[in-house]
Amino acid sequence: MPFTRPTLAQLRNASAQQLNASLPGADALLRFSNLAVIADVDAGLACMLYGYLDWIALQCTPFTATDEYLEGWGALKNITRKPCAQATGSITFTGTSGYTIIEGVPINRSDGVAYVSTSAGEVVNGSVTITAQAVADPAGLVGANGNCPAGTQFTLANAIAGIDSTGTAATDFTGGADIEENDAYRARVLLAYQNQPQGGDSTDYVEWALGVPGVTRAWSTPNGMGAGTVVVYIMLDVANAAEGGFPQGTNGCAAEETRAPPATGDQLTVANAIWPVQPVTALVYVCAPTSQKINVAITGIAVEYQAEVNAALAAQLQADGAPGGEVIVAHLWSAVLSVPGVNDFIITAPTVDIKLPTGALPVLGTVTYS
Repeated sequence: MPFTRPTLAQLRNASAQQLNASLPGADALLRFSNLAVIADVDAGLACMLYGYLDWIALQCTPFTATDEYLEGWGALKNITRKPCAQATGSITFTGTSGYTIIEGVPINRSDGVAYVSTSAGEVVNGSVTITAQAVADPAGLVGANGNCPAGTQFTLANAIAGIDSTGTAATDFTGGADIEENDAYRARVLLAYQNQPQGGDSTDYVEWALGVPGVTRAWSTPNGMGAGTVVVYIMLDVANAAEGGFPQGTNGCAAEETRAPPATGDQLTVANAIWPVQPVTALVYVCAPTSQKINVAITGIAVEYQAEVNAALAAQLQADGAPGGEVIVAHLWSAVLSVPGVNDFIITAPTVDIKLPTGALPVLGTVTYS
């Protein structure tokens, strides 16, 4: 039977009753009694201690532990919190042919966020394109803020002869991710406790992929590219929010894999992370799911609730979605019904569960209200 923590009011009353019982003739319940003040102080201290005991109880299991205590539970399974990851991309500068930009040049985004060049380049036909990476601030927290779309303006922090000071992002800057939050980290820790390593079973591949900074969802499919292959699908819902969470790169294998073409971008990052721990005989492909829009038609929803209904449907598709899985209509009804104030509606489409094509991940399409 769970222990019920007494409230502050209950503790105050109990303390006053105890004083009355211990001091015959005294009345600690009187409003201006000194004993009433003493009872209230004693109750306040007891309430604080009860709160501390509650907090200790939370840290005693990975299911409710937080911060460094959760990291301690994770360390027992060799699951560490994902650190902040910095965004990367490329920038084009104009200049005089023959002049160069070296690696390590400081560059500032238009809003002051710092980057640094990670490759050298020579101006040819009036322009040069170099790769760059966001620079972590002293707390290492640039993370997702380093992501930005192609066309973003950049400026050289220091003048370089023959190079114009202002440049433009030639590609999207992607891959930036904040330090893993407690809830996401706890899910990985619990997954490790619930699923013991099996030397390369389906869950192992999911755990390895989820351990990469920025990856929020992952699935594995055996023999997805033929006998002896493993296909790992990944999503980066926060780091690549501008792209709907879908990985930016091309599908393929790790850079050291010689039996198939290497991946690029986010897929290569994950493939390279899985390479050292995967079974040596497995041919592992890391892939981006394809987007499968699910259009929904609903009657009976007032205008003021429609934005919340859209958000609930999108969240439900994300929670249930798996590449090549199934969209369950009953779950869509439950999602709409969960919106406060909504209780009389009909989903007119879809009317039957939808089986998705191989590798397709459901996303919310057009929601039609009538």
